[in-house]
Amino acid sequence: MKVDFLVHKAGDDVGVAVRDISKGEKIKGKTLEGEIFYELEAKEDIPLGHKIALRDIKEGEKVKEYGEIIGRATKDISKGSHVHVHNIRSLRWG
Repeated sequence: MKVDFLVHKAGDDVGVAVRDISKGEKIKGKTLEGEIFYELEAKEDIPLGHKIALRDIKEGEKVKEYGEIIGRATKDISKGSHVHVHNIRSLRWG
């Protein structure tokens, strides 16, 4: 199966685009182990290597990637949206 994004660990909140994705595209992804498959619609353009939300994430919620908490949402993020510095803040430095 051709995929548009990969998810590092089952249970992650985001996947990573393996190509440039355009708003409105129906896209598919899977975990690196290939055990879990995802289908969703891109809510906005997502550049290669950037994150995409796999679920609705509320402002203030922690965001998980690699099976680890990588940050906190600074605003609501809808499923299929671009996840980047404009809507998530790293918890690495407090």
